[in-house]
Amino acid sequence: MKDLGEAAYILGIRILRDRSKRLIGLSQSTYLDKVLKRFGMQDSKKGELPIQSNARLSKTQSPTTEAEIAEMSQIPYASAVGSIMYAMMCTRPDVAFALSMVSRYQGNPGKAHWTAVKNILKYLRRTKDWVLTLGGSEDLRVVGYSDVSFQTDRDNFRSQSGWVFTLNGGAISWKSSKQETVADSTCESEYIAASEAAKEAIWLKNFIGDLGVVPAIKEPMEIFCDSESAVALAKEPRDHGRSRHIDRKYHFIRHRIEEGLLVAKRVSSDENPSDPLTKGLTRVKHLQHARSIGLKDDIRFSS
Repeated sequence: MKDLGEAAYILGIRILRDRSKRLIGLSQSTYLDKVLKRFGMQDSKKGELPIQSNARLSKTQSPTTEAEIAEMSQIPYASAVGSIMYAMMCTRPDVAFALSMVSRYQGNPGKAHWTAVKNILKYLRRTKDWVLTLGGSEDLRVVGYSDVSFQTDRDNFRSQSGWVFTLNGGAISWKSSKQETVADSTCESEYIAASEAAKEAIWLKNFIGDLGVVPAIKEPMEIFCDSESAVALAKEPRDHGRSRHIDRKYHFIRHRIEEGLLVAKRVSSDENPSDPLTKGLTRVKHLQHARSIGLKDDIRFSS
């Protein structure tokens, strides 16, 4: 076996290092260039946002006539969504919400849905050189954040959950998805989102704990959300009128808090980096949250 030195690329992901600044970065700019060219978007207008704050997608925008269905069958919708998904899963949490929205219409996409996919590609063209950065002066500590947008799905009124975990100032795990059940209050939907984040938190504690590289992982992990009532509900040791109807599996976070593995805390919406994983934001807010989870374009790495 031959030692080839430090890895520079793994599965299309470029690895950047700056040991003097204690930084490591992950970039998929080369991969994104190929994706843009594959779908004829390499010379498109550069987009400001992955999804507009006023975007409204639904099944009513899907084709209904044979002619419309035949026309859309010529569009590489699923292929484009899958190509974007690889980037989202590896280095681009900033497009997670937009991709979650367009993914649910792959069975019968319409022109409005395809326009939304192209909007993501335009955004990625502008931001393809962004680097997911970890390290520097940030604490070597895993911190979780969760958020929700209440009953925003236009087809079945379900809420959108989002969570992200950071280590050394950079995102290491994230998800944006539609909740499995219809919540009847913002408190309940926030509680469900926090419980979903709690499951990932326990997995991260076990995985990183086995690696033995983050001593603080043995301490209770903090999960922040911007709902004071949801935080109070998570800390409540018993059911009452507000929570008796909630499915038992969503009380996972409550039990892990009782065991001393997790701590639920409140954070303001302006300081919650999981906010763009649940809804479209203004350009200023979107950029602010992207920076807070380590996505940077103004950083220089020296070998």
